[in-house]
Amino acid sequence: MLGTVLLLLALAKPVCPSPESAASRRAEALKRLLEVFGMEDPPAPPAHVKQPPQYMVDLFNTVANADGVTKNPDVLEGNTVRSFLDKTHGEKMRFLFILSSVAKSEKILTAELHLFRLWPRATSGPKRHHLCQVSVYQVLEKSEPEAPGGRKLLAARLLSLQGSGWEVFAITQAVRDWMEDESSNQGLLVTVQGLGGSPLDPPPLQFASGGDHHESKKPMLVLFTDDGRRGASLPVAGFPGGSHLQPQAPVLPAKLAVPRLTGPRSTRSLDRLQPCQRHPLSVDFEEIGWSGWIISPRGYNAYHCKGSCPFPLGENMRPTNHATVQSIINALKLSEGVSSPCCVPDKLYSINLLYFDDDENVVLKQYDDMVAGSCGCH
Repeated sequence: MLGTVLLLLALAKPVCPSPESAASRRAEALKRLLEVFGMEDPPAPPAHVKQPPQYMVDLFNTVANADGVTKNPDVLEGNTVRSFLDKTHGEKMRFLFILSSVAKSEKILTAELHLFRLWPRATSGPKRHHLCQVSVYQVLEKSEPEAPGGRKLLAARLLSLQGSGWEVFAITQAVRDWMEDESSNQGLLVTVQGLGGSPLDPPPLQFASGGDHHESKKPMLVLFTDDGRRGASLPVAGFPGGSHLQPQAPVLPAKLAVPRLTGPRSTRSLDRLQPCQRHPLSVDFEEIGWSGWIISPRGYNAYHCKGSCPFPLGENMRPTNHATVQSIINALKLSEGVSSPCCVPDKLYSINLLYFDDDENVVLKQYDDMVAGSCGCH
């Protein structure tokens, strides 16, 4: 009898998880979250304070709102944009970009060389040239790029000798070659010639180099890729904004955390009485411990769906035909074991992260199905 009482008391006593089990659950939860973001381990924060290239910041702001939710879904052809800074450390008109952080499985869509054109230097005497030809070559023989067969033309254009600013050259084929054979990456060579191909010495047009100029003007390779991850479960669209996306009732936002196994019974009962609707769910990257490598956003509202789907289902609950039939069968008890429909997301939006990878390159990546846009009974 005493043994039975002790057993009943043990079963009735709430069990609090030990610190070790809580830490283990948190570690497992963060591991699963990394998998959602396509990573095995979080990248290490940069060793020194670094400013991301302005181009990448502007691209993020064009694609996403302040919370990272996609607002212009047609801007990116793929789902990943990577930026690489020149590694030649100031060698004039020669550029080298290390692409080891690009996965072999990524599909190369477009590659661009971004060079910042400097203001022309003041020269004495009459100006004989108003235009020049700028050519970009893929280096095939590092020791003799000027020799026949030592280089391959990738892009060429005429540029005015007046003004300054960014110039962008397509170099997609070179990057595809380098991805197939990493050892073939001997860098790029840029030449400035007269209209007839005559050499100009000194060249009247110059580009900022990696070592001699401000961080914001450094040569950069921008690579647009697709890693093959695509959400297919629900419609994905740009975040339209508007009052119809706000929660139907004022509720306090929840924080992303390791879920608890138990909760107040009154709260669970209240949830069942509330109709299906969307509620805030705040994901705070600083609280998770990811703020060192994520540039933008600092967090986002994922939202979650909660509430009951009582019979009869109204149009405001956005039921599917299947959910309506299931609700009727459940209400009339026409079949055993048939539950009422569930409150789940019926529209999902993508988010974008701007972050430093393990090589301190800046990456913009888009992730599908990350924000519940609306909820319905399914």
